[in-house]
Amino acid sequence: MRAIADELMEREDTWAVEIGEGVITMMMSPVNRHELIALRLRRQIERQMAGDPEWAGHVAHSGPEIEAPAIGRMRRPDLVVVAEQALDTPGFLDPADVALVAEVVATSNPENDYREKTRDYPAMGIPLYLIIDPRDKTLAVLSDPGPAPGDAGPRYRARHDYAFGDAVPVGPWVLDSGEFPAYDGS
Repeated sequence: MRAIADELMEREDTWAVEIGEGVITMMMSPVNRHELIALRLRRQIERQMAGDPEWAGHVAHSGPEIEAPAIGRMRRPDLVVVAEQALDTPGFLDPADVALVAEVVATSNPENDYREKTRDYPAMGIPLYLIIDPRDKTLAVLSDPGPAPGDAGPRYRARHDYAFGDAVPVGPWVLDSGEFPAYDGS
């Protein structure tokens, strides 16, 4: 699947490609408000990391792909928190280096963030997953990846839901979600 994904990335109409559970998803370039939310999220997290010795050398960054070849997954979240030195390696980010992934839900494919990625990110061992949904002005913080009952594979065992305007605890950070615009401009 990786070879097919690489081929698809060569297309002019493709912004990014992700590999999920037996599925390759081609993604188009995000809209402005989507990008504005990712920017404001990055700024908030970086402000809180600055001066905190525990997070020295870490960055909030958009763009890098995370690959877990052992389970055949590759994702490109809207934002990751990772040690800067992890970006200075060939290839893609190792999920073990990622402290947080965040997704801003797209209007064109919301189920990708709510279904597929809630399976893939815990399977990759990523401890925190933040979903920001500008369609209905909500956020979800998923944490505590671990085994699911039965044979369903890893999952996040904790989920906390919030609305735009709430102070949102995400691991060691608290976000001012009032800074995020809805897609409808409200």
